[in-house]
Amino acid sequence: MFIQTEQTPNPATLKFLPGREVMGAGTANFTDPGDAARSPLAERLFQIEGVTGVFLGGDFISITKADDREWYLLKPAILGVVMEHFTAGRPILLESAETPDEEVREEDSEIVAQIKELLDTRVRPAVAQDGGDIIFQGYDRGVVYLHMMGACQGCPSSTATLKMGIENMLRHYIPEVIEVRPVM
Repeated sequence: MFIQTEQTPNPATLKFLPGREVMGAGTANFTDPGDAARSPLAERLFQIEGVTGVFLGGDFISITKADDREWYLLKPAILGVVMEHFTAGRPILLESAETPDEEVREEDSEIVAQIKELLDTRVRPAVAQDGGDIIFQGYDRGVVYLHMMGACQGCPSSTATLKMGIENMLRHYIPEVIEVRPVM
């Protein structure tokens, strides 16, 4: 098994590509070891000293490290855990731990449906290439609330991505949108 790594715009986060499906559909974000109990892989990665975040995407794993740690010291341990996990055929998530559905629902307003469609077709694929994800959290009186995960969470350029990229695009296609705000 050959696992590639890619840098992300966030210097504290590195993207690991195992060359096979990780989550398939949906994503999972773990920001502390207590949250990781629903994922055997994330739980094992948090046992590596210096790992502070694990994000599981369709075909990648983004790992966030502590500021006082160096990648050249962490990478061998992370690669070993990922390789061992996949070669042993262990599950990524426990069966009872499915991710919430991000589909557009009938009760969503037309504006919310348009926002979700634009996020799913134009924003999320680009953000996934950088090792992260952006999840719609709500819409209220012209303000769109988004949750940034993986490499996007804590990234120095995430504010620019939200304001210059996503906000401008949403405002262009949906005149009712006046602002985009991050949700932690």
